[in-house]
Amino acid sequence: MIDKFEIIGLLAGALTTAAYIPQVYKTWKSKSVGNISLTMYLTMFLGISMWLFYGIHLNSFAMIVANGVTAILTLIIIFFKFKYK
Repeated sequence: MIDKFEIIGLLAGALTTAAYIPQVYKTWKSKSVGNISLTMYLTMFLGISMWLFYGIHLNSFAMIVANGVTAILTLIIIFFKFKYK
C-alpha cells in the first residue's frame, strides 16, 4: 500500500509537472520561442535531472515519475527553442 506522504508527493508532482504543459502546447502551436529563456530552461533541466537522480536514490516513485515527466517536458521546450529559432 502507498503511504499518505507518497500520495502527497504524487499530487504535488502532478501539479508542478502539469504547469509545463501549457507552455509546451503554446510553443508548439505558435512556433514562437522569442520570449523563452534558454538559460532558464537549461538550468531547470539540470535541477530537475538532479531531483530525478535523488528520487532514484531514495526509491521514491513520486519523485521519479514527476521529475522524469517534467524533464521530458523541459527538453521539449529546449528542442523547440532550437527548432523554431
